[in-house]
Amino acid sequence: MSAEATQETKCLVTVNGTVREFDGPPHTNALDFLRGQQLIGCKEGCAEGECGACSILVARSDGEGSRWTAVNACLLPAAALDGQEVITSEGLGSVADLHPVQAEMANRGGSQCGYCTPGFVCSMAAEYYRPERTANPAVSAEDGGEHECGPNGFDLHALSGNLCRCTGYRPIRDAAYALGDPGPDDPLAARAQRSAPAPLATDIQRADTPTGEPGRFRRAADLDQALGILADEPDTVLLAGGTDWGVEVNIKGARARSVLAIDRLPELRQIHWNEQYLELGSGCTLSELERKLDGQVPLLGKLFGQFASRLIRNGATMGGNLGTGSPIGDTPPALLALEAELVLSSTKGNRVVALAEYFTGYRQTVREPGEMITAIRIPLPLAQLTSFQKISKRRFDDISSVAIGYAVTVVDGVIAKARIGLGGVAATPLRAVATEAMLEGKPWNLDTIRAAAHTMGQEGTPMDDHRASADYRKAMLASSLERFYAEQLASRSGAGKEQNS
Repeated sequence: MSAEATQETKCLVTVNGTVREFDGPPHTNALDFLRGQQLIGCKEGCAEGECGACSILVARSDGEGSRWTAVNACLLPAAALDGQEVITSEGLGSVADLHPVQAEMANRGGSQCGYCTPGFVCSMAAEYYRPERTANPAVSAEDGGEHECGPNGFDLHALSGNLCRCTGYRPIRDAAYALGDPGPDDPLAARAQRSAPAPLATDIQRADTPTGEPGRFRRAADLDQALGILADEPDTVLLAGGTDWGVEVNIKGARARSVLAIDRLPELRQIHWNEQYLELGSGCTLSELERKLDGQVPLLGKLFGQFASRLIRNGATMGGNLGTGSPIGDTPPALLALEAELVLSSTKGNRVVALAEYFTGYRQTVREPGEMITAIRIPLPLAQLTSFQKISKRRFDDISSVAIGYAVTVVDGVIAKARIGLGGVAATPLRAVATEAMLEGKPWNLDTIRAAAHTMGQEGTPMDDHRASADYRKAMLASSLERFYAEQLASRSGAGKEQNS
């Protein structure tokens, strides 16, 4: 599949068990496609992935089987679903035969005006079928944090991307916690035992309806083909989860002459460990990384639960978050603290760039035309003391005002190494190098932390905007060091109590 014109392929999507053809303009999102098929349960609420009214289920690969994964249909191009299987709220059950999630929502008054209900139902169904969900989980509803599970193992944060304007959250929670396990004759549970559809090479060329400008959507069969297309057409938009580009299309009316989907390239979906580093494929979604790493990188484990919502994490990739070059992305501060490196690939080969040298200006990077991020490398061993602090107006599902990643190594009571990544305080993510220098070689105590706090407050060039003032950002930076120190003391105290119990 080169950049030259090829014979256009059909785009066929299996929706609720029926194969349907998508023949619209390449920029059309899955939500508009499904509603055009008279499947009007999914709705547009915000058009930027914050309300979940458009939630649908997609069969994603999960080892030998499949995993029903909830995603925002408003952000995903319909063409990206070529060859895939989709379930909407209409496909879960009918009036005569309600799905267990639908039945509990009805029985417990979980539907108010009803606008958001189909989206809630789809997100709830994804959690209902989650293989790891077990009764009496280790995390209870009283523990809170990034996971809040009911007695049936239902993680309430699976619904963090779904909003109810009627404030019907309590009955929705009650419905979620009342769910049992899928029955032996549940067709969607049985379907999950089989492999997900393999990715298809897609090439769709059609004119944009309003403008008449030609557009093209492609999915390469492998990385070499993708790099070849990018070399011939360096202005091609690279698409993974679409959680950023989808907003540009919906809200700003962005259109691209060429879009290349790279989210299912097998070369970008690997995780490798060796003695020197951990390598994360840039095409792995954040939910997949969270699940597969399973806390082995504690700093990333603290980041995942605060990154947007489960619906967004099911589509967003680490490579995409870095590729946008945004100064308020959540992954850069954590990865800067981990001293991560990026593998940039093109038809000319690979080169490795330190993340601290990757950002050059507002949404500008050292990535050259024809290059893409193929992997993120995290040096080993990992720092012993880590933290991810996100300051935002809402604790979950919000954009950072300030984000801070800490990775500190203490040897015999002395700070041997300190790495601090910052986001939201300059035109680019950056390291707090002055503060790091003040900490290293000093005793690990409150006096050292307080002495460095003033310097921390002067890092970056914070600005006033609608999320926070510059003074507020400076204050948060200064206080974050003491917060980090307090967290570590509390963690050590808690570990000591567990050992003594």
